[in-house]
Amino acid sequence: MKNIFLLILGFQFSLFAMAQPSVTLQLPAGFTAQAITQNQGRVRHIAIAPNGTLFLKLERLRSGSGIIRLRDLDRDGFYEDSLLFGNYIGTGIAVKGFFLYASSNNAVYRYPLDKNYEPIQPEKPERLVYGLMDKGQHASKSITLDNAGNLYVNIGAPSNICQVEDRKAGSPGRTPCPILDSAGGIWQFSASIPDQTYAQGMRYATGLRNVVGLDWNNEVNDLYVTVHGRDLLFQHFPQLYDAKAGAELPAETFYRLTKGQDAGWPYVYWDQFKKKKILSPEFGGDGVKEGAPQAIEPLMGFPGHLAPNALLFYTGSQFPKRYRNGAFIAFHGSWNRNPEFQEGFYVVFVPMKNGIPTGDWEIFADGFTGKDKIMSPREAQHRPCGLAQAPDGSLLVSDDVKGWVWKISYSQN
Repeated sequence: MKNIFLLILGFQFSLFAMAQPSVTLQLPAGFTAQAITQNQGRVRHIAIAPNGTLFLKLERLRSGSGIIRLRDLDRDGFYEDSLLFGNYIGTGIAVKGFFLYASSNNAVYRYPLDKNYEPIQPEKPERLVYGLMDKGQHASKSITLDNAGNLYVNIGAPSNICQVEDRKAGSPGRTPCPILDSAGGIWQFSASIPDQTYAQGMRYATGLRNVVGLDWNNEVNDLYVTVHGRDLLFQHFPQLYDAKAGAELPAETFYRLTKGQDAGWPYVYWDQFKKKKILSPEFGGDGVKEGAPQAIEPLMGFPGHLAPNALLFYTGSQFPKRYRNGAFIAFHGSWNRNPEFQEGFYVVFVPMKNGIPTGDWEIFADGFTGKDKIMSPREAQHRPCGLAQAPDGSLLVSDDVKGWVWKISYSQN
């Protein structure tokens, strides 16, 4: 009875959504965008099955559920059939084989799927991992999987820069940073063993403040991540950084990771202008001095505070050849670039070959905010958050303000 009610509720949501006004996305020539679902709630990451069944993960529960399964039964391009399940909030979601993986802010679950990619017992998921750190700040547990049966989970640091008193001017950084034993990195677990904890997992990479976007690159068989950089350089150190530098620094970063690597947080940040690892002022830095020689350098640095929330390597054939194996990154948008305008709120593309960028990043999809310039993210009509590649090679983009998903397609005609 509950499932019937939720199906009816989802259908009513779809009817209501189709009447809502839209924004116009700016895309490269030959590309078009269509909203395939609207008003689904605070949609974070998304995943799509080979048959086109779409799964959404919610940051806030809707009718007591945090996962939505959507289907386009009448093939009109709009997903009207929904099933709600999963009584927990979160960000991470993925489909691998005939399993759906989804995360709360402290655990990861697995749902067996039937041949039509329907959850077999949506009310009884397998709990794969539990007991992960969740202290509110940077709590989302983004996930991805490799092709060898491993699950990768971001455990963000519940801190800005590992100070004695978090986000307090004048409070020194802690050396060594005690947070890094259980957060501030990527942990690897088995994708099939139930009830794992930290003891059964492995800290795969460290020194990563908060990774919301991550993906396994099948071209080179490695893990890639995008990292949210630190805050408050200007506010806490006006003698070292002016307001503009505080808006632009530090870079949001894009890394290729292998087991055991350290990206340097909290001791250093990446300066995209100097292209150097700069020692954090809480640890004795002056805006020029370098640090952490053992830490790896990113593949690329982006302007500060744009919030890279999703990463996807494009493997389809619908888009022009230059997009093949390149990286799409969804930037959720900034809140702390004042007095500059806020920035981000778009999807960018990084051309790549053999796992290495071959050119600079470029804005691929823009216009989600509905305005040219905004001073606060509250002004944005939509904020990109999740990415998925549809079976036909189109790109899906989710929004966690109003719960829309767009399908971006390419045609030479």
